Amino acid sequence: MALLYMIASPLGNLKDITLRALEALAEADWVACEDTRRSLKLLTAHGLSKKLLSCRAQNEGEAAEKVLGALREGKTVAFLSDAGTPGISDPGAVLVRRVRDAGFAVVPLPGPSALAALQSVSGFLEKTLTFEGFLSPKAGKRRRRLEELLARNEAFILYESPFRIKKLLTELLTLDPGRLVLVGREMTKIYEEFIEGTPGEILAILEKKDKVLGEFSVLVSSKKKS
Repeated sequence: MALLYMIASPLGNLKDITLRALEALAEADWVACEDTRRSLKLLTAHGLSKKLLSCRAQNEGEAAEKVLGALREGKTVAFLSDAGTPGISDPGAVLVRRVRDAGFAVVPLPGPSALAALQSVSGFLEKTLTFEGFLSPKAGKRRRRLEELLARNEAFILYESPFRIKKLLTELLTLDPGRLVLVGREMTKIYEEFIEGTPGEILAILEKKDKVLGEFSVLVSSKKKS
């Protein structure tokens, strides 16, 4: 039966993939992926060779039509985003919507997720957790959204690039200097690092580094640092 698998892929460590995901990838006729080079590396590491289809945010609609064509031919398709779970600050939602609307089955294969990984090592006892993902690069919109999130007095998680992490911490320092924050950098990779403290304390640590590299996940607690 033709179907689409939505597969959570490793954040960095290629061993962080489930047995079920490997079975689905082995079964698939096509693998649609956000980055064909990254997906090829994952497949090769596990001894798999598949027909790859680029399915990025910029061409997701066009790629979805190709996937639908494959499904109509009775083929099985798997989708991999760059890292983590598809559709969470990654492509996948447009593809899923069109496949579901066309009447084909979409099967989720759960696994790695940066937001879940960061919360799991935080030790923050939070009843409510908002996932915001990447904030707007526009200064005014970005600041307004941060103010709204902080005003809730609930925990939230952001994703940030190495180019804007210091800016984000500076904004948090200005808006709520006492708030407890946990920053995860390069999670599951060789240089994995977790830094906990107030925005000012974390910023001071990053300022001492020659270069700030890697992708960042930022968990802002509902509480002040005691």
